Amino acid sequence: MKIKNFIFSYRSFTPIPIVFILLYFTEFRIPFLWIGLGLVFIGEYIRFKAVQYAGGITRTRNVGAPSLCQSGPYSYVRNPLYVGNMYIYIGFVFVAGSHYIWELFCVVFIYFSIQYAMIIALEEKTLSNLFGKVYDQYKNNVPRFIPRSTPWNNSDNRIPASIKITFINEKRTLQNIILFMSLIIIKNI
Repeated sequence: MKIKNFIFSYRSFTPIPIVFILLYFTEFRIPFLWIGLGLVFIGEYIRFKAVQYAGGITRTRNVGAPSLCQSGPYSYVRNPLYVGNMYIYIGFVFVAGSHYIWELFCVVFIYFSIQYAMIIALEEKTLSNLFGKVYDQYKNNVPRFIPRSTPWNNSDNRIPASIKITFINEKRTLQNIILFMSLIIIKNI
């Protein structure tokens, strides 16, 4: 349990080794660049919508939540932030390019799949303890990663935050995307 708590608490830093690996092997390849930019955009869009509903509380280092968000993207998939992150990470593999693109794709996918499996196990146990039957019902109706085709109807009818507030809450992720994109461009000039 301690390793899961550690990974949860420092999940903002776990991409750093991947950043260095991708920077080392980066080599623009135009068709992959466009695919990667599209995936990064889709991933950030998913994250943005999720943060609109869940709010800035998603930036905590402590496992738990003041309320169970089941609206917006959370009515389709239980972990939209992690789904969005996977799109972003895989997108950056393609943006970086490389002759080893498929090997890097596998490394990144496996690396973050293991990380998220540990984090989600910890979060689900905590949320089940906090929200009991309400969370169990949610868990039984909304998949972990592969979204439902229609939203799950439930009693959580929260209003999403404004775009301005969501940008403020999502500022750090957007800054990291811009920074990493800039580093890849600089390395390829």
